[in-house]
Amino acid sequence: MTTPPPALLIAGHGTRDEAGAEVFRGLLRELGRRHPGLPVGGGFVEPYRPPLGEAVTALVEHGVRRFVVVPLGWESAGRAETDARAALGRVRERHPEVSYGHGRPPGPHPALLNLLERRVEEALGSPSPRTPGDRADVTVLLVGYGSTDPEANAEVHRAARLLWEGRGYAGVETAFVSMAAPDVPSGLERCTRLGARRIVVLPYFPLDGGPADRVRQQTEGWAAARPEIEVRSADVIGPEPELLDLIVERYREALEGDPYMNHDSHDSPTPGGTPPGGGNSPGLPRQPHVRPDGYGHHGHEHHDWGHTHSHAH
Repeated sequence: MTTPPPALLIAGHGTRDEAGAEVFRGLLRELGRRHPGLPVGGGFVEPYRPPLGEAVTALVEHGVRRFVVVPLGWESAGRAETDARAALGRVRERHPEVSYGHGRPPGPHPALLNLLERRVEEALGSPSPRTPGDRADVTVLLVGYGSTDPEANAEVHRAARLLWEGRGYAGVETAFVSMAAPDVPSGLERCTRLGARRIVVLPYFPLDGGPADRVRQQTEGWAAARPEIEVRSADVIGPEPELLDLIVERYREALEGDPYMNHDSHDSPTPGGTPPGGGNSPGLPRQPHVRPDGYGHHGHEHHDWGHTHSHAH
């Protein structure tokens, strides 16, 4: 029997919403369709379904012994990464030959920032492309999941800065749907205190589901009480081809031994090859000292997060 290549294991954020879980399963199916020779699986941290552990077990039963875990999120993987490690650790108790490495999260990357920009334009209902001068009265409120991990929250601020750079928005502010401040209503109030009269609320989520629904509900509630402010709700990024391609790019980086991606010293595929180079800066002009996909040089043991600033005015 031919040994399958290392599997791509997607660690999702998790949702109680069945429609959101089905969107995630659809993303896995589309990845498998686009890459028929690549074993693909994925799941959520428990108690959300589908659980990561079941995905790992199913792949091992089909002969997979090597995995690359790629978190489906732009921020620190947090519980998803921890759960992936635990699931693979349990499988290794029965199959000690199993090995795994970790790929970086997909964003912020130029392709994703361009998709976010597209979602803003769609929400505005304006002809595209618009010039930066057309956006001078538009403030974007970028909404992340929210975490008790300050570095995860800092990644939302980083993305806000990169989205603002060179695109001509009046500002890009940040908010969180839970577990961190400001929440969506407080973020909208901040925008108005800064002078905003046209606001686009932009979920910084890869897929639709419960968190995106909460952002829309909170936005609608606030807008109903402030009819003098024009507020639009943008869609999530969704399983666009650019996102699917970026997930596979992160998988390949891990296999090639990108020095910016930290492997488990005992549990990863043997690194080889050279780091990928080139690429465009994620913020449009004015982007010194930023790696091609927006990650800084000041990482720590498990994540290659940078520590740049948050708000853009």
